[in-house]
Amino acid sequence: MDQAFILGAGLGTRLRPLTDHLPKPLVPLFHRPLAAWAMDACARAGIHRFAINTHHLPQAWEGFAAGNPAEVSLFHEPILLETGGGLKNIEPWTGGKDLLVHNGDIFSTLPLEKLIAAHESSGLPVTLALRSDGDASHIALDASATRVADIRRKLDRADGTHVFTGIYCVRPEFTQLLPAGEKISIIPAFLDLAAQGQLGAVVLDEGVWLDLGDRESYLKAHFTLGLAPAIHPEAVIGEGVLLENTVVGPGTIVENGAVVRNSVLWPGARISASADLDGCIVCSGHAIEGAHRDKDL
Repeated sequence: MDQAFILGAGLGTRLRPLTDHLPKPLVPLFHRPLAAWAMDACARAGIHRFAINTHHLPQAWEGFAAGNPAEVSLFHEPILLETGGGLKNIEPWTGGKDLLVHNGDIFSTLPLEKLIAAHESSGLPVTLALRSDGDASHIALDASATRVADIRRKLDRADGTHVFTGIYCVRPEFTQLLPAGEKISIIPAFLDLAAQGQLGAVVLDEGVWLDLGDRESYLKAHFTLGLAPAIHPEAVIGEGVLLENTVVGPGTIVENGAVVRNSVLWPGARISASADLDGCIVCSGHAIEGAHRDKDL
């Protein structure tokens, strides 16, 4: 399998106002867009061809695609087609070949090659990557632990025990079943397969998996992952600045004497000398002055 679909068209309402500036998958994690980390995970499994659907702030995606060394094709959705409609919309691009689908707001180091191998050996239309632990245990497995028996108990078969990672593989015959040009979730199609015993699953508990769709998880990822130097070498840090547990992006200027704790400063942020920040995300290019706690600025 050599191609993947990155879901990039969501509105990112849980991350506002961050997503007023960028689409959610382009929000930076350790100085790089979330989507770039997702593409890295796919590339480690041998994937180098990508489709990305867009909706909110599509011009930001154009710059991302143009500067990317991988082959990236953008599919703009003037009206959001949701997860099922978005997948159907890229069907001609897939060339009738299998495809990996990856949510754009997820960071993971999962061994995706194991997902691909399980999918290719199963012969099933779809194979979901699952985790054993997490807050949203909506997926129930059958006795073999290789097929999904129920989702959110919609089939009244079993309570959920596993978390869906937002990563899965599909065969072309599955996308052929989806209606064209419709705004539709992928979940009803998954449930139809589960009812027939045809929805595959593989449990991938190795590595890191984080859903970064809300503010708390976004901040926590910066404080725990250590993916890159916290202070980018292209940041400008003045004299007497106090930086504690803070990630500082490239092109950011922190003026003399500023105090910044437990925060994330996006590329190009401006922190004035009078600033005293704690638990903040600075996502604008405006000069930030004064004391702020747990705010997005």
